[in-house]
Amino acid sequence: MSAGPVTAVGVFDSGVGGLSVWRALRAALPGAHLSYLADNAWAPYGERPAEALRGRVAALVRDWRAHESLDLLVLACNTATAVAIDALRQEHPDLPIVGIEPALRPALAATRSGRVGVVATRATLNSARYQALRSACLADAAGRPSVHERAADGLADAIERGDETLARALCHRHLRALLDDAPAIDTLVLGCTHYPLVGEAWLAASEGPIALIDPAEAVARRARHLLPGAEPGKGEARPSPTWRCTGHPEALRRATRQWLDLPAEVRSPQS
Repeated sequence: MSAGPVTAVGVFDSGVGGLSVWRALRAALPGAHLSYLADNAWAPYGERPAEALRGRVAALVRDWRAHESLDLLVLACNTATAVAIDALRQEHPDLPIVGIEPALRPALAATRSGRVGVVATRATLNSARYQALRSACLADAAGRPSVHERAADGLADAIERGDETLARALCHRHLRALLDDAPAIDTLVLGCTHYPLVGEAWLAASEGPIALIDPAEAVARRARHLLPGAEPGKGEARPSPTWRCTGHPEALRRATRQWLDLPAEVRSPQS
C-alpha cells in the first residue's frame, strides 16, 4: 500500500532563532515535512522598521507558496508575528498560520513574586500586538503583578553569527539590567526565538533561581492540533527537512550543526 501525501509545514524565521521552534515541531510532528526558510539577508529583524518588515515577510511568503505547497505556516519569529501575521492571514485565508508571541500569560501564572521579566527585540516590544497582549494579560492576572521589559539589543545578531562568548556577555548585561530595575523577578519570558538557544547563559546570568518561559512547546502543540494526521505510517522514515535562506548559506549550515547537531544542505528560496 502506498503512503499518503506528506504534510508540509513551513517554518519561517529571520535567521537561526526559529531552530528552537523547529526542534519542538520535529518532536510534535514526526511525520511532517519541515521546510525552513531563514531571511538571514535581512537578519536580525528586531531593529528594522515595522512597515518594511511587513512588506518583506509578505513577499517572501508569497514567493514561497508559488514554489512549494504548504499545509501550515509557522512564523517562528516573534518580530515577524508581531508586525506581519494579521496581514498574512488576510492575504492567505486558505493557509493556517501559527505565530509566536512572548508567553506572558503562562509567566504571570507561574510567578510567585509577582514580578515578570521580558527580554525581546525592540520591534516586538514596540509593536501594537505586544502592547495589547501585555495589557490584556495584566488585566486578567490575579493580584497586582508587574511586567518589566528589556530590549536585548545585539543578542539575536550574536546568536545569528554563532558568537557564544558575546551572547553570554549580552545575556548577563541585559538580565542584570532587568534585575537592577526589579530584583524580585523570578520568571523570565524569552521573547525572541533566538534566546532559548542560549538558555544556559540566561540561567548563569541570573545568579539565583529564575524560571525561563519559552513558547516553542506551545507553538508545537498548536501545530499538532491543526494537523492531527501528521504522523508517520508504521515503518516509514521521517521526511527529510528542507533548508533555505535568503543570504549566505554557511550561517544556517553552521547553526544547524551548532544548535541542533544536525547537518543541513541549504539552498536559496527558489531552489
